[in-house]
Amino acid sequence: MSQATGARKVFDWIAGVGLVLLGIAGLVLPILPGVLLIIAGIAILSSHSALARRIHEALVSRAKRMRDRVMSRD
Repeated sequence: MSQATGARKVFDWIAGVGLVLLGIAGLVLPILPGVLLIIAGIAILSSHSALARRIHEALVSRAKRMRDRVMSRD
């Protein structure tokens, strides 16, 4: 593993976990968009964690179903 790859992995973990924690705080604080920060953190972590990848895929699938449901209405 090269140094740049290792540094990138560490940065991704710090950024992903940080965004998830900020998102959790944002669920109770009115000025932070909690759900958006959690989704962004999970998206970053999904490249390094199988659990985050499964959560991300489930969220994407659910968003596509919701989009299709909204777009099919006349």
